[in-house]
Amino acid sequence: MSRTSARTLLDLVFDPGSWVSWDVPVLDLAAPGSSYAAELADARARTGLDEAVITGSGEIDGRRVAAVVSEFGFLAGSIGVAAAARVISAVERATAERLPLVASPSSGGTRMQEGTVAFVQMVAIGAAVQAHRDAGLPYLVYLRHPTTGGVFASWGSLGHLTAAEPGALVGFLGPRVSEALTGTAFPDEIQRAENLFAHGILDAVVPPEELGVVAARALAVLDQPERPDAPTPASREHAVVDVDEQRPRVDAWTAVQRSRRPERPGVRALLRLAATDVTPLNGTGEGDRGAGLLLALARVGGRPCVVLGQDRRDAALRPLGPGALRTGRRGMRIAAELGLPLVTVIDTAGAELSREAEEGGLGGEIARSLVELVGLSAPTVCVLLGQGGGGGALALVPADRVIAAENAWLSPLPPEGASVIRHRTSEHAPRLAREQGITAADLKTAGIADRVVAEYPDAADEPEDFCRRLGAVLAEELDLVHRLPVAERAARRTARYREAGR
Repeated sequence: MSRTSARTLLDLVFDPGSWVSWDVPVLDLAAPGSSYAAELADARARTGLDEAVITGSGEIDGRRVAAVVSEFGFLAGSIGVAAAARVISAVERATAERLPLVASPSSGGTRMQEGTVAFVQMVAIGAAVQAHRDAGLPYLVYLRHPTTGGVFASWGSLGHLTAAEPGALVGFLGPRVSEALTGTAFPDEIQRAENLFAHGILDAVVPPEELGVVAARALAVLDQPERPDAPTPASREHAVVDVDEQRPRVDAWTAVQRSRRPERPGVRALLRLAATDVTPLNGTGEGDRGAGLLLALARVGGRPCVVLGQDRRDAALRPLGPGALRTGRRGMRIAAELGLPLVTVIDTAGAELSREAEEGGLGGEIARSLVELVGLSAPTVCVLLGQGGGGGALALVPADRVIAAENAWLSPLPPEGASVIRHRTSEHAPRLAREQGITAADLKTAGIADRVVAEYPDAADEPEDFCRRLGAVLAEELDLVHRLPVAERAARRTARYREAGR
């Protein structure tokens, strides 16, 4: 496939006339008269560049952003000591100037002409990138064809969001080297961008001409703490948002049945109707896609946030398993690093029941999700949107504030399962649903939920009004948790559950 040059990419992504180069003359390590010196001279003559990377800053949709972009035409985009120094200098300058950073490698890896001293530069580049992330600054990666070796295994794999060119060859070891070392040809499709997306390693496969739009949308969430947008409006038809004490309580079994209606709006409808600047993220970034859980960046009422939503559209066919919870913990890390509020949306009949889930460590993933949420430094809001069955639901419950839809519920097991445990038959499910205190109203009485959002009488019958009403409440709660002192968050979250039922 054809390659997108560094200069072409800059022209496609950055606002016209906004690019400012940060490059300074590089140290030349090649001995005069050596074959390496001749290779460098030829690369400089052919590309018009002095090294394999271009660095600088420009504007994407009016937002100033730093960038490091490889040029494959310069010695296969390989990184030696001089190129590494340029990358590190740019990353550190972006950190000092508090700029988001976009990196676009296109490289065969480290420069073989310089050997081990070039190889170990990946350590220093990786450390500089992590320091940038530790400073609470966004790092976006766009992998161009091809990206392999030490470049992919360091600064090419550390993005908060990682995309790649369609059809791009992306992998740890290039196919030619792999075949030479192992004697076996590597299947071509394994290291293609589309396959890595399917396995949760990439967040998106995006043509170069669309990268600017994708980056602008992601940075609207990742790089802007707040924006004075009007909060998402509540339904004009129904001015009453919160359920008050005078409203008759929904019967528990009725709520369970309503929560299971196929027409009931899920997290995707909520994002479509009550959020803006939505950018889906894909999987763990570590080789696991995690079906049943949606991870996205979004704005609700002008407030940026990370959203973890149990997706009722997927859950029926692919219940919540260990990979989904690992995907969720990726979202928690992004929220913590960038200081973004985290919204968890619960809507699941329960976690996956399978040999694969047990062998994949489902119980441990639920435990780790619980403790990470309790101790998370970022503000958190939990939305009980529909079904709240068992450990799969509990894994996303801990939060600074909890909102429940009127027909949502939370239970140790779906009522049928509780009936089987108690009576060896599911026939007593309606009675146990009423006895176990599972409804939104019960949760509010117990102090587990803070607010109950009205349904008239069922969100499945008024999906747009309901989602906008819930969005308005969520916007208010995001503003509230944003003001909570960081030191109080973990204590408040723990106290909520210690005091429940006492």
